[in-house]
Amino acid sequence: MTWTERVVEREGVRLVCRDWGGEGPGLVLLHGLAGHAGEWDALAGRLRSVHRVVAVDQRGQGASDRFPSDVSRDAFVEDVVAVADQLGLGRVVLVGQSMGGHAAILAAARHPDVVRALVAIEADVSGPDPEWPTQVRRWLDSWPDSFPSRDAAVQFFGGGAIGMGWADGLEERDGQWWPRFDRT
Repeated sequence: MTWTERVVEREGVRLVCRDWGGEGPGLVLLHGLAGHAGEWDALAGRLRSVHRVVAVDQRGQGASDRFPSDVSRDAFVEDVVAVADQLGLGRVVLVGQSMGGHAAILAAARHPDVVRALVAIEADVSGPDPEWPTQVRRWLDSWPDSFPSRDAAVQFFGGGAIGMGWADGLEERDGQWWPRFDRT
């Protein structure tokens, strides 16, 4: 089974989605920080028997526009609404992991007319941690600018399934493996 690329545009920002099709209520999948829609491929293929499944490359990441001027929580939330509306998904089941989970929680709270159910993975409603941006930047700054091979990336990210999952989030350009997002 495969997916079809769909593009949703909101306020000049291109959001690229993997539309797996399927029958039933709309289901929108949101990846975490430094992620991409392809992280959901295995799950999306299984869920399409009971849902219309769409995985989103969130703004600034994956195949979506890399340098949007607005990367606020509000922008991520309104992107969810735009995806549901422009793809005709109706009231969606919203699944988000980590950063995508935070966007999903906020979207469900702010737009109950759009979100019919919520699944938050590795996300909660606790208040903002003032150290979080510094910790994330330090972690991303520990990455090399690019990796000489996919295997080198897998090893950098700890090897095994987790390392392979992170390496899957990279893209090959000019014989090097690069993140699908910009750290600045």
